[in-house]
Amino acid sequence: MKEKPKAASSIAGRLNLYFGGRMLAAFFYLDLVILAGFVSTFFYWVEKQAPGSGSIIERYFSMESEYLYYIVEFQNGGMSSYDIFALLRTALPAFLFVLIVEAETLVSGLFHTREIRRILRPLNDLARQAEELSRVSFDNDKFRILEEAISHMEPDARLVTGERELQSLEVAVNNMLDRIRESNRRQSQFVSDASHELRTPISVIQGYVNLLDRWGKEDSAVLEEAIDALKNEADHMQELVEQLLFLARGDSGRNRLKPERFVLSDLLWEVCEECRMIDGGHEYAYVGEENVVCTADVAMIKQTVRIFTDNAAKYSAAGGRIKLSAFPGEGCVRYVVQDEGEGISAGAVSHVFDRFYRSDEARNSTTGGSGLGLSIAKWIVEAHGGVIEVLSREEFGTRFTVELPQGREKGTESSGMR
Repeated sequence: MKEKPKAASSIAGRLNLYFGGRMLAAFFYLDLVILAGFVSTFFYWVEKQAPGSGSIIERYFSMESEYLYYIVEFQNGGMSSYDIFALLRTALPAFLFVLIVEAETLVSGLFHTREIRRILRPLNDLARQAEELSRVSFDNDKFRILEEAISHMEPDARLVTGERELQSLEVAVNNMLDRIRESNRRQSQFVSDASHELRTPISVIQGYVNLLDRWGKEDSAVLEEAIDALKNEADHMQELVEQLLFLARGDSGRNRLKPERFVLSDLLWEVCEECRMIDGGHEYAYVGEENVVCTADVAMIKQTVRIFTDNAAKYSAAGGRIKLSAFPGEGCVRYVVQDEGEGISAGAVSHVFDRFYRSDEARNSTTGGSGLGLSIAKWIVEAHGGVIEVLSREEFGTRFTVELPQGREKGTESSGMR
């Protein structure tokens, strides 16, 4: 005989009693409201019965024998008397009707245990199956079947045991394997891309070392060219390694944010000034609001701004204008870096934050970069709980908008460009 689901019955009964109690309390308050409405209506009606020759001067209750009267005396000497018990007898049928309806509703509500049990049955079955699995010893045949199926799996295969009782475990194991395989795939891709990026500067360095070994010892021109190239490639490798280490620390959770309160608009203005000193080939301007206050890791936010401005400078023609701005939003602050450069194609916009992604390898051979800057900026913004929006059109430029969801202070409108 099938065992009765005791757990579901117990929970269903408790739920039924709980909601029955809530319904009883609701009916009690409803009755109080009805009674208060009846009494208020009665006194209002009495006030309306006052004769036109005088106003009411006194009201009181009087008990005579087995009768209770409500007496109203008027200024002209008149008096009205109302039999309270008679009024209650008149209203008694209506009260009884309401009480019968409430009682019927309450009683019928107390017999919904079967329906609640039916709703809870899937949860109860799941709990019983989990309990049965937990009681099976590890030398059980089904667990040996599961162990053998896992041990003989191909690298990309799915776990299938053919046992109905192990279907839920199959789903859990397959989902776990999918996550592990995806993690391994991304790790392998990352190592492959990093190796490829490091291979190029290493090849250049080896080439110039061989050049120096053959002709550069006595040729000053070759020596100077080789030294400059070696310095550039060493700087590029140092930057690449630092970026790789930053992303590796971020993936492992070792990059710690140090949030503090600062003026975001001042930080953007500071980056703007630094860019003007370093890069004389482009025009930099801050065009946002003043006194936009933000709480975040100052160094990391400044790093993101520099990444966006460097990216804008690389893909903007000489003399191009790069605008920075900040303004408060609804429960957040935003900053924008916009250029008037060549823009990004529609197909490349969705990939600009992928690690080592560069939309045009030929173009990037002249602009440089490892394809990691925007990935780092994305990691920093998401670590702050923020989002990045990219709007770009070829020949019209690119705009990066960063939104940081945090407290803000209301900024005042600037008079224009600094």
